[in-house]
Amino acid sequence: MTSDVALECGWGRLIMGQTFAAHADLLAVLGREAPGRRDICMYVREPQVLVSLAPHELFIDPSVTYRLQLTGRPSRPAEAGPPGIRVRELIGAADADAINRLYAACGMLTVAPQILLANQRSAAFTYLIAEEVSSGRPVGTVTGIDHQAAFDDPEAGSSLWCLAVDPQVQRPGVGETLVLSLADRLRAAGAAHLDLSVIHDNAPAIALYRKLGFELEQVFCVKRKNPINERLFAPAAEDLARCNPYARIIADEAIRRGIQVEVLDPDWGELRLTHGGRKVVTRESLSELTSAVAMSRCDDKRVTRRILEGAGLRVPRGRQAADPEDVAADVAFLDAVGEAVVKPARGEQGRGITVGVRTREELSTAVAAARQHCPDVLIEELVTGQDLRVVVIDHEVVAAAVRRPAQVIGSGRHTVKELIEAQSRRRAAVTGGESRIPIDDTCRSVVAAAGWNMDDVLPLDVRLVVRRTANLHTGGTIHDVTNQLHPELAAASRLAAQDLDIPVVGLDLMVPAVDGPEFHIIEANERPGLANHEPQPTAARFVDLLFPATRPLPQPWEPGWTGKDADHLVEVG
Repeated sequence: MTSDVALECGWGRLIMGQTFAAHADLLAVLGREAPGRRDICMYVREPQVLVSLAPHELFIDPSVTYRLQLTGRPSRPAEAGPPGIRVRELIGAADADAINRLYAACGMLTVAPQILLANQRSAAFTYLIAEEVSSGRPVGTVTGIDHQAAFDDPEAGSSLWCLAVDPQVQRPGVGETLVLSLADRLRAAGAAHLDLSVIHDNAPAIALYRKLGFELEQVFCVKRKNPINERLFAPAAEDLARCNPYARIIADEAIRRGIQVEVLDPDWGELRLTHGGRKVVTRESLSELTSAVAMSRCDDKRVTRRILEGAGLRVPRGRQAADPEDVAADVAFLDAVGEAVVKPARGEQGRGITVGVRTREELSTAVAAARQHCPDVLIEELVTGQDLRVVVIDHEVVAAAVRRPAQVIGSGRHTVKELIEAQSRRRAAVTGGESRIPIDDTCRSVVAAAGWNMDDVLPLDVRLVVRRTANLHTGGTIHDVTNQLHPELAAASRLAAQDLDIPVVGLDLMVPAVDGPEFHIIEANERPGLANHEPQPTAARFVDLLFPATRPLPQPWEPGWTGKDADHLVEVG
């Protein structure tokens, strides 16, 4: 067996504790953890003794290890995976970029592409990608390590790492098929068992692993006390677990930088961040740096329209709804535009909005529904195209994403209602309960308009939109297009933020094409949900704005690298 093994995985090193003869040697290797990385030491003999030798530096990770016995295990039939999904190995640079997008979308550390590609060429590492057959889009990934190939493991073990499934995926079973596909490959390579480490309270993941035949194993993991791991060894900020994902993503980024986080109101998402002598109160992405005037400009959609139109930016034709007894002008406007959107002048999360109003009767119903949320109502021309959200922080475009209404994909086995319920559970799981698909009158009418009933079995690969709007709180999905954004769209977004005089804003645009110059700005959100835009570094740029002194140094594969800090790099193992 090879001695003193530390495998470079890109997010950090996987240190095989059983290959070290002395705790002192293991301590020395652990002490060389690179900044911004997360080393994991597994299979430690006497982990309590190791930690006792450096209690201020090390801790036993609150994870549990599960093991799947591979010896004698039959391979799965090729058709056993979910319909419409295939699993293959990492091939090239495009796949490496896709893996990093999946990591970032799941809140995991990304990896230098050259490390992924170098490891894939070795016998020790296996990187699998699950992709949609119809589109070729990667929707999941998992990493396997063959311990025999890595260090001549006498136990013929192997391990599973970095299971990541796209939070927006609409097909069930992606994670399960990745795990079992990896098990098949490692069994064929001669591995006797497959281990994985999972945080002790991750009940959904543990339930999946138990379902697949994994059993609890007494293996412990040791890590260093660093900002990335702080939530694992230090008491969490009081009530942080009660905060929604939009507040937690900011708290997590702040904690990683050594910024103190105090939860002022978990239900409201309000935090106090402290670093040195500077204190800033935030409510999700809204902070004290946003003035009350800027906030009020975004809060009232009528004011937003006037400011943007005055800046020469295109907005849909619109008017404020008249009183119920004087609707002739409203009807005349509807006749002029043909189809309209009716919405409260003040409101959020899609409440009270009706899309596709065409008749006088529909207009009356829509205005009444909007007035339940705000007495002032806007009637706007319906502009067709892609629903684009652009996030501008410190007057720079940080992220752009297309939002799509909730939809399901047919399996050929499940009814429309079953598919909606399953997709709603997945959306709730990956958003901390923030996104669900209500099965209400709106949902039923959209399904019926498409020619389906809730009890119909949707054929394989048929896509069915089940909501009218792309609001994320009603199950809509968001798809990153930052690298495709046309320069004129970016310039218009920056100008809008400047004229609204707001440091953080989410601008909603309707565009014929993301890579084209045409647009209409629909509205501005003074508190955009930054958690929706991973893999883009929205939380990092927000904390940069609040605490510029904590801005981390770029890594060698990132823009801005100068080579001045090359002494912290570790070589690829």
